[in-house]
Amino acid sequence: MARIVDAGDPRWDSVSDQAARNTLALNPLVGFRGEDLMDSAAIMLRAMVNEPAVAASQWLSFLTELLKIAGGQSMRAPQAGDKRFADSTWKSSALHQGLLQAYLAWGEAINGFIEKSSLSDIDKARAGLIANIFIDAAAPTNNLVTNPAALRKLLDSGGESGWRGLKHFVEDLAKNGGLPAQVDKTPFKVGENIATTPGAVVFRNDLLELIQYASRTAEVRKRPIVVTPPQINKYYSLDLSPEKSLVQFLLKNGFQMFCVSWRNPTAQQRDWGLDTYVAALDEATDAAREITGSDDITMMGACSGGITSAAYAGWLASRGKAKIKNMVAPVCVLDVTRSGDSAFGSLVTPETMLAAKEASRLRGVLDGQELARMFAWMRPNDLIWNYWVNNYLLGNSPLPSIFSFGTPIPLVCRPASIMTTSIFISPTHL
Repeated sequence: MARIVDAGDPRWDSVSDQAARNTLALNPLVGFRGEDLMDSAAIMLRAMVNEPAVAASQWLSFLTELLKIAGGQSMRAPQAGDKRFADSTWKSSALHQGLLQAYLAWGEAINGFIEKSSLSDIDKARAGLIANIFIDAAAPTNNLVTNPAALRKLLDSGGESGWRGLKHFVEDLAKNGGLPAQVDKTPFKVGENIATTPGAVVFRNDLLELIQYASRTAEVRKRPIVVTPPQINKYYSLDLSPEKSLVQFLLKNGFQMFCVSWRNPTAQQRDWGLDTYVAALDEATDAAREITGSDDITMMGACSGGITSAAYAGWLASRGKAKIKNMVAPVCVLDVTRSGDSAFGSLVTPETMLAAKEASRLRGVLDGQELARMFAWMRPNDLIWNYWVNNYLLGNSPLPSIFSFGTPIPLVCRPASIMTTSIFISPTHL
């Protein structure tokens, strides 16, 4: 079993390791192993053995709550907005309400023990991660027998919903890596009903193509906007349809718009690092500046594209160059180890980093589906169990959606020297 080491361990001291664990936290995603979950579970079990008084206190509180539930005196209810228990049966049926309240009390007791234990903050995060994965999986809504909506539909359809659910389950085993499908991708075609904004490729290098979109106004602002999308996604994530296109909105307001389209790498490009991407982005920036005659640009970097853009800004600052006037970074976290929404960051250890580097050596690229699977486990209620219920228990087909992962990216495990520089970004405005 791997030994979990805190950030104070000497093996964390190198700048490259710090950059690797902070930059996108690809290490727990790429090098994530079953051992890491087992280690997190072991932390909680050891805490129960070492702190029996705290464990006993939580257990007694749970038993007391069960007595209240049995007597109809419990006021426990799911959090506002918890869609899992939206069906009216969870309120109207005493049996289902009691089951719901017992489930909530059980989950609260487990999390209460973790919080009241003497574990370090990072160990609490690790223990809480595995505990909440298990708690979410055990929700009564995920079981056909205890899900009133699914059971009612099964009876009303004469078993047809169950047959459809089984069919979806088998299809996902064969085609979706065992996870429930989130979307129906078949209705969408690039250039026909998504990504329809007119534009042309005005620059190309080994890593990217730079698209310039056709202006919509008689006059345009001199300083262009260069969009850097995440490497794992497509350039048209901000240009889905006329009603959902940030690109079209900005064009209509007189901005000159450029967008990077990243190349889909193969194992042959396994040596591409963050410095490679930054160098390519610098060339694209120079192309946009030359075309528009502007000394500088506004850069919009989303998700991992924002991380690449921030690294690029730091690289420019270290050289005294002022090519970026301001930066917008939507849906972008530069230090995921401190983000409450990225609990998997707590699993970043020297062992996971080594595993990530070994995966890079063996495979060379990270398939988008693999990364999507890890993102799904970060928010299992929304991205796994929601579709488990919809697809399998209710027998519904997933709704069409434009958003999906699918682009491979290199498994970058060699932090570039640019990450040692300071990052300076001027105030974010357009």
